[in-house]
Parts: sequence; structure tokens; C-alpha cells
Amino acid sequence: FDYRVIIVQILVVVFLCINLLLILTFFSKNLFYTTMRYFLFAVTLFSDSFILIMSDVLLNLSYFQFTMKIGLCIILYILLSLYSFVTPITLTAMTLERYVAICMPLRHGELCSTSSAVHCILIIHGLSAVPCIVVLSVFFASAPLNMYTQDKICSMQLFVFLRWQDHIKLVVFQFYFLIMFVTIILSYIGIVKVAKAASGEDNKSTWRGLITVILHAFQLLLCLIQLWCPFIETAILPVNFMLFINIRYFNYITFTLASRCLRPLIYDLRDEHFFRALKYNTDTMLS
Repeated sequence: FDYRVIIVQILVVVFLCINLLLILTFFSKNLFYTTMRYFLFAVTLFSDSFILIMSDVLLNLSYFQFTMKIGLCIILYILLSLYSFVTPITLTAMTLERYVAICMPLRHGELCSTSSAVHCILIIHGLSAVPCIVVLSVFFASAPLNMYTQDKICSMQLFVFLRWQDHIKLVVFQFYFLIMFVTIILSYIGIVKVAKAASGEDNKSTWRGLITVILHAFQLLLCLIQLWCPFIETAILPVNFMLFINIRYFNYITFTLASRCLRPLIYDLRDEHFFRALKYNTDTMLS
């Protein structure tokens, strides 16, 4: 039994326990699920937890050479692809919420209400589905009919068996992240202008919001690297198989497991209200 698989299982359990604690904290106070930024934060928690579980299941199925029908693999791909984009798009929405709160405070209550948060989540899932629809449309148009009844080890690379399909997938991913990074940069510039004009408590709050936007940009970069990983691994596979295995293992630990746990934890520790609630829940569980 490969020691790397054991390490992954331990990390997945630890990270899921941390995310579960954060989710329980979210539901512990009425303030959290009636405030847009916490509402969106909870979406990233659920999305990241789902990705952790599903990616670990596929990892174990692949390790034990378990095969399944391509149709079932397509369903798994749809879910994984969808929620791989939900987190970065939600981070962008959280950045816009901070921009509205700091640069348009008089309209914040109107634009960032609970009903607006629900509509925002629907839009986020709609936008997240587009890359998956593009990749699957290309796959359905080019895959032979007998492929759908075959039993294979489920891998995301099953849906990219021609070189030009990889190029289309990469273009779609890059376009999405370009839009998201431009949105975050413009929000950052807008908040900087307000920060320079603010004074006293307003200035402190504004610079705190600015640091939040910078953290969102860093988190978005981690998401981008994670989506680049399959392209890097595909390029290395024909060259050196052992190097491919080692890089794939490193990418999975660093950009799928660790980043999806550390991102929300760092965000929580900076939020005074959430940190107090988290500390209270932790102390209650330990006592």
C-alpha cells in the first residue's frame, strides 16, 4: 500500500474536519447567514469540501484500478468541473461585495441583501457551468458512440483525447481567469482611491478591505495554478512517468488539498466576528 495514499487520506480527513467546524460556525449565528459576505464564504466552504471528497474518491478508485461506465464518469466530471469554478467565481463576487461596501456604502444594503446573495449564488453556478458545457460539447461532438458503453478508469483526461480539445479547454479557462483577475484589480484600484481619501476609523476599515482583496487575488492565483496542473502533467507524462507521478502527487497535496483548507482558515482568522464564534465553538467542543 503506497504511503502517499495514506498521507492523502489523513490530510483529507483533517481538512474536512476543519471545514466542517467552519461550516458549523457559519450556522451558529443569525448574523452569518443573513450577511452576504458570510453567505458567499459558506458557498466556498461547501464547494471546497465537495471537491475534497470527490477528488479523494476518484484518487482511490484510480489507485485500485476500479473501472466504471463512461456515462457515470461524465456525471462525476460535470460535478467536479462545476465546483472547480464555483470557488474562484465566488471569490470574485466577494471582492465585488467589499468594493461596494467601501466605495458605495450607501448602496451596500440594497445591492448586498440576502435576496441578492441568493441570486448571486445562482449566477455563480450558471457561470461555473459554462466551461464544463464547452468541454463536454466538444467531447460529445468528437467521441465515437461505442465509447459511452465502455468501462474505463475515470479520469478527467478521458474527455480530452485530441490535442485541439486541450487548446479549447485552456482558452476557456484562461479567459475566465483573465476576467476575474481584471475584476479584482479594478476593485483594488477603486478601494485604494477611497483609502487615500479616508481618515480615522474609515481609513482603518478601508485598508482592512484592501488586504482582503489582496488575499482574494492570491486565492484566485492558487485556483488558477490548480487548473493549470493537468496541462503541465499531460506534457510531462510522455517524458518521464515517475516524474509525472511525483509532480501529480505534489500538485494534489499543495493546490487541491492544502490550498482549499488554508484559504478559508486564513480568511476566518482575519474576521473578528467569525473568529470569536469559531473560538467559542472550538472551546465548547473541547470542554
